[in-house]
Amino acid sequence: MILEMKVPSPGESITEVEIATWLVEDGDYVEKDQAIAEVDSDKATLELPAEESGTITLKAEEGDAVAVGAVVCLIDTGAAKPQGTGQVEKSSEQSLVNEKKEEQTVEEKSTYATGTASPAAKKILAEKDIPAETVKGTGKDGRITKDDAIKAVPSMGTPTTDSTRGGERKKLSMLRRKVAERLVAVKNETAMLTTFNEVNMQPIFDLRKKFKEDFKEKHGVSLGFMSFFTKAVVRALQMYPDVNSMIDGDFKISYDFQDISIAVSGPKGLMVPVIRNAENLTFRGIENEVKRLAIRARDGEITIDEMTGGTFTITNGGVFGSMLSTPILNPPQSAILGMHNIVNRPMAVEGKVVIQPIMYVALSYDHRIIDGKESVGFLVAVKEALENPVEILMDKDAKKALEM
Repeated sequence: MILEMKVPSPGESITEVEIATWLVEDGDYVEKDQAIAEVDSDKATLELPAEESGTITLKAEEGDAVAVGAVVCLIDTGAAKPQGTGQVEKSSEQSLVNEKKEEQTVEEKSTYATGTASPAAKKILAEKDIPAETVKGTGKDGRITKDDAIKAVPSMGTPTTDSTRGGERKKLSMLRRKVAERLVAVKNETAMLTTFNEVNMQPIFDLRKKFKEDFKEKHGVSLGFMSFFTKAVVRALQMYPDVNSMIDGDFKISYDFQDISIAVSGPKGLMVPVIRNAENLTFRGIENEVKRLAIRARDGEITIDEMTGGTFTITNGGVFGSMLSTPILNPPQSAILGMHNIVNRPMAVEGKVVIQPIMYVALSYDHRIIDGKESVGFLVAVKEALENPVEILMDKDAKKALEM
């Protein structure tokens, strides 16, 4: 029986995906639920599992944009599973075939056509005043096609390559292209400003030093900075609801809950999963969610539903060593808080200069909906809570707050 495998819908409003990588080759025997491909949508990279066991026939190439519901491969479920030795022999034979193909490709690329522009391409390049040797041909044997010439951009000091200086031209993933599109849109379509402040992290250092071992032993998760920042942000959002609002055309939409997006690094780049109803979570609950979402992002298991619908974002450039930055908005949200690295700096405390662990924080916001008073007030509220965590975030009882 021949099974047609179709592209499943990865989420609402997504109509197509891109085949990022085939994890199997044409003619391979695959097991049911085995990951056979990685597919990119404009929001995430997902694995495509085999629906049944059998021999696979690929119907799409890497880099192809495929509509949701389209057939991407066939699985012959009646095919017998090959024996181990036979499979090894087949793999060896396939390797030899691949090597021969690579040799043939090298030979083909070294023909007279390599780097030669077609008549139409030559005319277009001449009009653009672009030397043919600066254009990479995609035609047969490396010939420069008319399409290559049309897409060519005049060089403004672009590095050149030769036999001793290499380079690579690689298509951006659909996810990366969408991120780029959204970032440009944010700069063009919002009135983004950034306000800064500094936070004395010594009180949080003291709390973590005192309670971190008991916290981890009791809850099985570390007591990090993110729970303090999330708690401080939730409180500030409740004090300044405009920061927890979004623009929809001529309307402002405000929320009575706080779904906090947190930026985490994954194998395909930065991802922003959401801590739902953060206002209802304890320190333990927040740290558990941060750990769970970070692991899922790292393992490529994060879903689109887990990355959509946040009302505010926290990003931590400090883990990479950033001292200060202006974080860019995560649309359609209206504000984002940037954390940075913690550095010991001299600070005036009760009339004396002492060395304290200081973090610079930045709030980028959409000035169309958030005024300067609200943005500055919000960031000051975050600062106050972080510098007085026991009184403001723990109801004056740190032990009880961390045991919950």
